[in-house]
Amino acid sequence: MKTKIIALDDDPTGSQTVHSCLLLTKWDVETLKIALLDDSSPLFFVLTNTRGMSSMIAAEVTREACHNLRLALADLKQHHSIEINPILVSRSDSTLRGHYPVETNVIAQELGPFDAHFLVPAFFEGGRITRNATHYLQMGDGQEIPCHETEFAKDTVFGYSTAYLPDYVSEKTKGEISAEQVVCFTLEDVREGCTEKLLQLHGNVCCVVDCEVQADLDYFSTQLKDIAEHHRRRFLFRSGASLLTSLAMLPPQPMVATEMSQYVKDGCPGVVLIGSHVKKTTTQLEELLKLPETDAIEVDVTKIRSDEEHVMFENIIGKIEASHTARKHPIIFTSREELNFPSQQDRLEFGAEISAFLMNIVRKLPPTIGFLISKGGITSNDVLSQGLRLRTSRVLGQILPGCSVVCCPSDHPRFPEMPVVIFPGNVGDKYSLATALSRLAKKQ
Repeated sequence: MKTKIIALDDDPTGSQTVHSCLLLTKWDVETLKIALLDDSSPLFFVLTNTRGMSSMIAAEVTREACHNLRLALADLKQHHSIEINPILVSRSDSTLRGHYPVETNVIAQELGPFDAHFLVPAFFEGGRITRNATHYLQMGDGQEIPCHETEFAKDTVFGYSTAYLPDYVSEKTKGEISAEQVVCFTLEDVREGCTEKLLQLHGNVCCVVDCEVQADLDYFSTQLKDIAEHHRRRFLFRSGASLLTSLAMLPPQPMVATEMSQYVKDGCPGVVLIGSHVKKTTTQLEELLKLPETDAIEVDVTKIRSDEEHVMFENIIGKIEASHTARKHPIIFTSREELNFPSQQDRLEFGAEISAFLMNIVRKLPPTIGFLISKGGITSNDVLSQGLRLRTSRVLGQILPGCSVVCCPSDHPRFPEMPVVIFPGNVGDKYSLATALSRLAKKQ
């Protein structure tokens, strides 16, 4: 039996610690079979992009992906005698935002039963660790802040009041799973061995896992996979990116980050597209615009839905073409102020309209650009699925910790073999976006 790690990713940033795997922006049965049979990697990602949807639509999309996955697995077994043991991961935000428990509930209904589901939101490259069942954000000065004290906990759609994960589970499930029912795997459990504790799990019990370094999850994953294989136990995971690193255990990426300009054809200038509006992104944008050969092009989101929208679009396209002709890098970014909306649904709908505007820009980019850097998780998903209209793409590796580079296929009608950077909104220091651009623009 072949094992395949399958990550249903609520935005396209979950591949930020791996390489050589496929990203799927379509999840019909035939596309899923291509990914299941891909021998280049032990895992693949289905980019459902549900974090940018309402909980109802997120459930429908997750259900469709799971239903088609079940059909694909059954078809391979029945008609091709290929049996695949899936390790299922609901990959989500390392700062606890997302549709939990909606997505894990749907996965359990469609592809269960499971003996347990694990919350493992750690993302070490981004400074997210879990200790004593509390999830922390490590700052550059060595300070550790419980995630509920950060801006991420104030998200108008996915806000929460506690980073103590058993209480977080109780809050998000509205008491259906009480804090007392959550099984906690301490650092001692993880580092000294927890096989017996794992074997006692049943009934899709909720578990949280302490981890401070990648080695913690490496050992924990080894135990999990051993139990799954030899004791036929089934586990479901709600995780950040670092668990996937440990489950996959990949060798180093083929091209080192500092040499990724080799993927850029003829040293052509690129484009940066910024949809994320978190504080970190704004700081990174300020540093990026200090670089020579960059042109700032702002998208005033207050003009979307107005009579001025079309004129603004045509002006932006003209500025991009002029900048590219001058061999400069257009930096396209949404206006920075946070708008207020009467409801979560109104905010999501307006966000979708902004994204549609940005994707129209992507489709009009000059075909001779050398690369594209997409800043923001939801923005990046839409770039791949709507702007570039990719069915699949392959991860080349990371240009910075937490920032994947994928490649358009060679038969893409407008941007063949163009590298695209998926840069999450909440990753890196203030210089990271400038560093990514400098690395791709480096003269060989």
